[in-house]
Amino acid sequence: MGFRIFLISSVTIGKNLGNNINNNKKEPDRLESLSDEMLMQMVARNDLDQLKHLFQRYKKRMYNYFLRLTFDPDLSEDLVQNVFIRVIKYKNSFNPEYPFKSWIYRIARNVFNDDYRARTKVDDHVEITEIPGEVLTDEKSSEEKEREKVLMKAIHQLPPEKRELIICSKFQGMKYEELAEIRETTVGAIKVQVHRAMGQLKEIYFQYEK
Repeated sequence: MGFRIFLISSVTIGKNLGNNINNNKKEPDRLESLSDEMLMQMVARNDLDQLKHLFQRYKKRMYNYFLRLTFDPDLSEDLVQNVFIRVIKYKNSFNPEYPFKSWIYRIARNVFNDDYRARTKVDDHVEITEIPGEVLTDEKSSEEKEREKVLMKAIHQLPPEKRELIICSKFQGMKYEELAEIRETTVGAIKVQVHRAMGQLKEIYFQYEK
């Protein structure tokens, strides 16, 4: 995955805060075994060097999250960078009593929504002509891949809020409890929202199938 060097941005921001990231310092093995929450607490105390562990843990899932929302690999890489820049910017707002995963996904949602509003003026349903190969499953047959392409196009026609629900619940394996935490709502509300999103997706999918 051709990510631009994230630590360069971290160093720049770290210097502005009066901290330097020592890229040559070998991290003790114990740091890699620390929880996300513990690492983020260290980052919040201006130990920005520890952010690289969180970046390694979350860069792929963040990229996949944005790729399925945008179908744009280059844009997805940019949005991943923006997420971690905001992690640094808002590090003091992290509450270790709650999961880091929920916190970073809330940041990711805001990053996507800000970008979407900037790029989209009227039409929420942007027709796509090409599906990035990274989105498709390699092991499937040609016929299965064609059906998968139709499904991806149908997902892309959903409004962003419903598209995100499908991606998180069906492709990123999030539980309703996690989605409720991220969206700051109830599990019951999430179940209803996912059910409605799936219903609309089925309608769009079968229209493509005709």
